[in-house]
Amino acid sequence: MSTVDAPDDAGVGGEEALAGLRRQAQHLIAELAGPVRRIRLRSGPAVLEVEWHPDDATRPDAPPPPAEVAPPVAPAPGPPTAASRPQVPGRVAVRAPIVGTFYRAPEPGAGPFVAVGDLVRPGQPVAIVEAMKLMNEVTADRAGRVVAILVEDGQPVEYDQPLVELDPA
Repeated sequence: MSTVDAPDDAGVGGEEALAGLRRQAQHLIAELAGPVRRIRLRSGPAVLEVEWHPDDATRPDAPPPPAEVAPPVAPAPGPPTAASRPQVPGRVAVRAPIVGTFYRAPEPGAGPFVAVGDLVRPGQPVAIVEAMKLMNEVTADRAGRVVAILVEDGQPVEYDQPLVELDPA
């Protein structure tokens, strides 16, 4: 369940407040160690409330879900990842603004935002990261030529993970 309340006379200021609340909620949830069942944020007249219900929680007699603890697993050696890849001097990375799922295109079947060799300008979208069914644009903070896409489409990403590598123009 998700509710968003803003008075009818809130106008653009109310929309800006809600956008700020959404960003704060995303960052807060990304930083929490455990599952979140409910969050409510308020900024002036704007209120953002999100509540998650497990499928079996609709039954009044349902017990709480058991806590699952997975044993630690050592990662299998494999090809170098973006995190282990050395940074080439002079190149910059566009990083994930939030924990979520990385997508190269705005929607399934659409062309990617950028490809290797493309020139980008500051503020240009280069990807999206989906978090809690919200699509968060990832934009370049400087101009440059795309030299590498560091994450596969549809893969999970961590906060501040390098996603796209640019050669500054």
